[in-house]
Amino acid sequence: MPRSPYLSTPPRVGGRLLIVLGDQLDRDMPVLAKLDPNIDRIWMAEVPAESTRVPSHRARTALVFAAMRHFASDLRDRGFTVDYQQIGRHAHETLADALQAGLAAYSPQTVLGVLPGDYGVMRALEDACIACGHAISWHPDTHFLSTPEEFAAFASGRRVLRLEHWYRQLRRRTGILMEGQQPIGGAWNFDADNRSSFGAAGPGPFLPTASPFTPTPLTREAMDDVARHLPQLPGSLEHFGWPVTPADARIALDEFIRERLPLFGQFQDAMWRGEETLYHSRLSAALNLKLLDPRVVLSEAVRAFESGHAPLAAVEGFVRQILGWREYVRGLYWHSMPGYADLNALDAHEPLPAFYWTGDTEFACLADTVGRTLQTGYAHHIERLMVTGLFALLLGVRPREIHAWYLGIYVDAIEWVELPNVIGMSQYADGGVMASKPYIASGRYIERMSNHCDHCPRKPGEATGPKACPFTTLYWDFLDRHRDRFARHPRLGQQVRNLDARPEAARTAIRESAQTLRQTLRPAQGTVA
Repeated sequence: MPRSPYLSTPPRVGGRLLIVLGDQLDRDMPVLAKLDPNIDRIWMAEVPAESTRVPSHRARTALVFAAMRHFASDLRDRGFTVDYQQIGRHAHETLADALQAGLAAYSPQTVLGVLPGDYGVMRALEDACIACGHAISWHPDTHFLSTPEEFAAFASGRRVLRLEHWYRQLRRRTGILMEGQQPIGGAWNFDADNRSSFGAAGPGPFLPTASPFTPTPLTREAMDDVARHLPQLPGSLEHFGWPVTPADARIALDEFIRERLPLFGQFQDAMWRGEETLYHSRLSAALNLKLLDPRVVLSEAVRAFESGHAPLAAVEGFVRQILGWREYVRGLYWHSMPGYADLNALDAHEPLPAFYWTGDTEFACLADTVGRTLQTGYAHHIERLMVTGLFALLLGVRPREIHAWYLGIYVDAIEWVELPNVIGMSQYADGGVMASKPYIASGRYIERMSNHCDHCPRKPGEATGPKACPFTTLYWDFLDRHRDRFARHPRLGQQVRNLDARPEAARTAIRESAQTLRQTLRPAQGTVA
């Protein structure tokens, strides 16, 4: 058993102990100003359980470790005492175990922390403190532009919690893209000008690419530690090139604003085989680790509009992702936890297909999206919603299971942002609290928004037979299985009527095809999906 790292430095009894988690790497967090470097400590830990309680992509774990180590190095350069529990150099499996050992060694007068991004982590740390006779004092996460309390006030008395209403409230309060109390351009969104496909010609030869960051020696050490101490994790580190410092994150922001923002809105929903970035920002991981301030991101995007560099439609679409969606899902998370994680309004109980962990499937869109995800830990939001998420929804996968996959497999996944996006938006497991309807579509949607169908043996217009597209089969089966729920739905009722207009023999064939597909995709007995 490794020697306790707490014995490597002389114990300093008393003072304050600040817990910093892997998604709290904000160099300017106000709580740092409360510390006295002469008597207080900062505590950080890498533990196996945070990567194994759900199988975490190697790139996700390496990114967090590398960013944490750079953050700790910066703090030490600023004169802070940082007790950093590095994986492989201590025997603790969980954050709670590691924290209890630290509390026993240091006996701090006060334990401080910034509100975590994971409800379970928050409770585990609170329990660890209580077990050692301490209480933890949580400080607000000032990285965000709103607070859980503000969202709770917004949600009070509302049965459904729509993004649009929250987004307008924040636009008015912040003044972003506003003229007085009215939105610049006379509209709150410009969806009619956005969300085009590339067409048969594709994105063209001049598609800008996101420049990867060469791993520093500290990053390389983190990557090596992941390979050495967590060899069972899925995914690859071969393509690792994520920003791990604020300086890197700023370079990534500037590159996006300069090269991809002008066409972001128009093509934000487009997909293309073998292309993962297209015109997306790839800033979510840096934002979620707190390497990049959303206020800076919003300011630079608005400046691009004001200077004429990017059109209003593109800038508003991007602002809505940061000021609207990101703040919205965090508010919803803290308003609805812990029960939100267990919702299953559509009574979905299928296991997650094994190809989500291998990419081994004949279905071209899924093979490409999952395969690239396993290589890099990234896919843009439409690939997540309308390929991997849509398939799980139509198949009827257990919400908890697909949630765990998303949480582990994407480099930018922190539970506060991932869980509402999956449970509420992607899987409609909350029954409509978040979204007005489930995001369902047949293979025709993927055909329209990508070139995947050109490379697939299945045909998006066929629901049955050997060439049937699984999305199309499962789309009609979804409407059949949930007819009672959606027959009178204002946005889905017509689709149910379209199903009912088919001959009974055709509907029976769809049911049988869907059942055969589910049986084929269920993991073999005794395997882990």
